[in-house]
Amino acid sequence: MAVSPWLRAAAPTEFDLANCTIVIADGASARERKAATVLAEEVQKRSLLRWPIQSKPSPGSGVGIYLATRASARKLGPRMSAAASASERLSPDGFSIASGSDANGRWISIIGSDERGLLFGVGKFLRMATFGKQAAAIDPALLNGATAPKYPLRGHQLGYRPKTNAYDAWDVATWDQYIRDLAMFGTNAIELMPPRTDDAADSPHFPLPPEQMMIEMSRICDEYGLDVWIWYPAMDPDYADPATVESALKEWAHIYQILPRIDALFVPGGDPGHTEPKAMLAFLEKQKTSLRRYHPKAQMWMSPQGFRGTWMDDFFRLMNDSHTATWLDGLVFGPQSRLSLPELRKRVPKNYPIRFYPDITHSVECQYPVPDWDVAYALTEGREVINPRPQDQANIVRRYSPETIGFITYSEGCNDDVNKFVWSSLGWNPEMHVMDALREFGRYFFGAQSAEGIAQGLQQLEYNWRGPLATNSSVPVTLARFRDMERSASPALLENWRFQQALFRAYYDASLHSRLLHENAALARAYGVLARIEEIGWTPVPLNIGQKPSAAPPNGLDPAIVLDEAQHILDEALRNPAGLALRTRIRELGEALLQSIHMQLAVDRYQGEAVNRAANLETLETPVTDVSWLRARIQEIRKIASANEQVAAIRQLLARTDPGPGGFYDEPGNPSNRPHVVLGLGSEQDPEFRASVLTGYNYPDRLGRAVPIAWKCWGESLFDAPFRMQYKDLDPRAQYRIRVVYSGEARRIKIRLVANGTHEVHGLIERPIPQKPLEFDIPAEATKSGELALDWTREQGLGGNGRGCQVCEVWLMRK
Repeated sequence: MAVSPWLRAAAPTEFDLANCTIVIADGASARERKAATVLAEEVQKRSLLRWPIQSKPSPGSGVGIYLATRASARKLGPRMSAAASASERLSPDGFSIASGSDANGRWISIIGSDERGLLFGVGKFLRMATFGKQAAAIDPALLNGATAPKYPLRGHQLGYRPKTNAYDAWDVATWDQYIRDLAMFGTNAIELMPPRTDDAADSPHFPLPPEQMMIEMSRICDEYGLDVWIWYPAMDPDYADPATVESALKEWAHIYQILPRIDALFVPGGDPGHTEPKAMLAFLEKQKTSLRRYHPKAQMWMSPQGFRGTWMDDFFRLMNDSHTATWLDGLVFGPQSRLSLPELRKRVPKNYPIRFYPDITHSVECQYPVPDWDVAYALTEGREVINPRPQDQANIVRRYSPETIGFITYSEGCNDDVNKFVWSSLGWNPEMHVMDALREFGRYFFGAQSAEGIAQGLQQLEYNWRGPLATNSSVPVTLARFRDMERSASPALLENWRFQQALFRAYYDASLHSRLLHENAALARAYGVLARIEEIGWTPVPLNIGQKPSAAPPNGLDPAIVLDEAQHILDEALRNPAGLALRTRIRELGEALLQSIHMQLAVDRYQGEAVNRAANLETLETPVTDVSWLRARIQEIRKIASANEQVAAIRQLLARTDPGPGGFYDEPGNPSNRPHVVLGLGSEQDPEFRASVLTGYNYPDRLGRAVPIAWKCWGESLFDAPFRMQYKDLDPRAQYRIRVVYSGEARRIKIRLVANGTHEVHGLIERPIPQKPLEFDIPAEATKSGELALDWTREQGLGGNGRGCQVCEVWLMRK
């Protein structure tokens, strides 16, 4: 935490905290003492002030800060009475704060309804105080009152494993600080992972073996009084096999035995794992018995993630079996669930509480993707980019949490750091204004002087992702704001990894913006040059009456002239891309993030696990338009021997998206060019895109220059929902033909097309790999009314992630 070199004099209503004593009761519990230690240590980090911890204030010791639980408050005398009275009706985790003055000076009292509530009260104090070098102050009006959380469960998954883009390099001290910081915002649960998951067994970054680190993290949570959950995937192939079950019971029991604290076990039904419900629940019942031998109050939870339709039917039958309720404590709703959260709540008995398991870490191919993300972002910044999305996250919290007891979020790295703190803040108070949550984040991590700029900047980073990048004028403005902060930042702020993350994103977004505009301009110029072929004189025609068309263009020009000039334009765009200075700064910040928080933003240099695991320095210069594809097509045309055939090939290239007279063209993966796609509810009402068109992407880009950008993104529907296009004002007497390009992702899942709900255009087919256009006749009966609805569906009843019904391009052509 940066120490500000200057702090204005405390206002008349503020308490000057330069001289304070922390007062706790004689015989205070270990966790009460821990709360006092946290307060003293965090104040010292922010101000260099050293506040002693005593059982009573010394004469002349300045402001007394009294810390107690409801049970111990009476030991500290009358200064606790106001806060104690306010705390009487508080639910677990709540706290009350009061302040005042008497003949002996000023005082602040913080009383928790329990030990954890006291810790959260300390967090509130730290978020509201203003610190400077050897100085601190606070306005009691920001503190006084009583509060308790809306949701009883507010946690985050912290997995020490290679695929988490930073966590695998964190040592015990880093974990302690991160868990402490989360607790300061009301987090009351941490979910750990066992040594064996769907990941590599080792990492070049591990400072401790996974088992030992798991013990340390459980211990840390217990010291703070936080609940310890374990996400424990059932990885073995056959839990109907008694030998497999016996082996797994021994393996898992070892983890139960060595961990100092376990409050609950969560076993996902899939993602990863693939066990049918009957065998899964029988296995988990045995695990619950084993778990209770070591942790007598620990709970067992599971999720139906990844279940196919028939498995869901079996699952609901088991949920309604009274025996299941004797050992299963609750259900978890997470990614890859066939049913929505409201549907799941309706289908399962009310005696089963539901825990929310929202994915806050991914931007594409995930539970809550960035709505209509520009393809330039998707191809470069990728799935695990640094992703502050405060408004989107707030919408998800408020829309779905009422069906649950709360949440433990799904995280795979510190790229989602801001989102964690938004969830913790709104899990406590869902009505909290998002900007106020960001301001508290800014005050706590950056200091009061930087808080507003940080809060506004983080919000602007989310706005950078709204709408087409080429026309998003806020992107350079966002960078300008962060550069202003960067220029005036203290050395400590420049070393703050959270500030480095925000800078990295601001520079990366701006680099893409400038490069996109530059590439688009080069494409336009290159196409303009190629379009000269459409001028008079290029078409082969008879030179004399009765002769065959000429063997070369009648204007006597070589098409190579046009091809050379167009290629030169494209070569220059690739050779000297815009934003070189921006990309240099991005790489510097990538190095800084490795040093400060161990983020692995490159695979080779920083030993990240893979490109799609946040290593987006590798894709920093990936072309984001058709520059490379068009250049490759020009090179192919140059190899054609005949000048006339070259002219024909150029014209075919120029007309690639032309549907012909009376036809229509849509690019379903491009929100700016899909006029006939039925979009559905939209992301605000439907952030999971269960009843809305989802834009998907080919990331990392495995297709390169072989296909146009339009084939690297698509519109899609999820699970059994149709992807629909609607046409009106067709010629009822004409016959139409459709040309369609399907995605190359989820290639094993078949797709079907039906017109107007009854006319099958094609049955379930496998999509061609490599991609290519397919053509089908539309039955005349389907268009005789002048309207046409096209519905694509994938194979029905499948489990998994729900993807597979994906459409890249559609031409509806009048025959």
